[in-house]
Amino acid sequence: MKKTLLALAALAALTTAHTLAQQPYSFYAMDTAFALPFRKDLPLSDGLDLIKRLGYDGVGWTEKGPEALAAEIKELASRNLRMFTIYCAASFKDGEITWGAHIPKLMEQLNGHCDILWLHIGGKGPAFDTLTPGTPCVAKLRELAETAKANNMKIAIYPHLGEWTEKFGDALTLAENVNHPAFGLCFNLCHALACGEEDQAPALLEKAKARLFTVTLCGANAHATGDDRLWKQLIQPLGQGTYDNAAILAKLRAIGFGGPIGFQGYGIALPSEQIVTETMAGWKKLNAEK
Repeated sequence: MKKTLLALAALAALTTAHTLAQQPYSFYAMDTAFALPFRKDLPLSDGLDLIKRLGYDGVGWTEKGPEALAAEIKELASRNLRMFTIYCAASFKDGEITWGAHIPKLMEQLNGHCDILWLHIGGKGPAFDTLTPGTPCVAKLRELAETAKANNMKIAIYPHLGEWTEKFGDALTLAENVNHPAFGLCFNLCHALACGEEDQAPALLEKAKARLFTVTLCGANAHATGDDRLWKQLIQPLGQGTYDNAAILAKLRAIGFGGPIGFQGYGIALPSEQIVTETMAGWKKLNAEK
């Protein structure tokens, strides 16, 4: 009987992974590609109309004050667009991790409107190989994850070049120590490439699969070198560059990843409409290759 139950459980897990792998991914555009404060060539209403018309499922956003955020939530809802992620800051000060006192209220405001709070963590934190479940910053992040859970959200560490959690592998170590169902991480292709994790990416994604909540992709050059690698070579419209995004998408399907995928468009020297239009064409082509 025990063997039968184990076999059935394994089959159920395999079936779930297979089902997730076959489902179309929700695809969102980060505000870095088309909206203020990153882009100034489109009013918000025109930018959101464009995103909707092109077939994006929603957006990745950046934290704002409560009044501005309330207005943006209404703009998104009126177009049936989802706010999949919102970008928020944390940092170490005097050895202690801190974030804005408004973050819990922000999560209350976003309850039912946003899925994932991205947390990028600056400053100098403890060495990752010294982390334990009881490390003070780990325990504090676990408490924040409880707040997120209470508001029907999750927290995903956003690895960012130059910060404490710049490397995806280190962010995974942190998430493993926090060990909370509402706490995981995001794979950011451009930052992984910038931090030297290009060749490790498939193995890291495999290791992180249980805690991987979302992914951001963009066109990029493989093994980029030169003064313009940050960010001209490592952030391009999807479909451009020499990096094999199809291999990443195939890996995500292989590990049963079912979360949303976003497009990172920071700093691309093209009109916003061209960026998101070319990227949607690249996304459709990428999915046709599966």
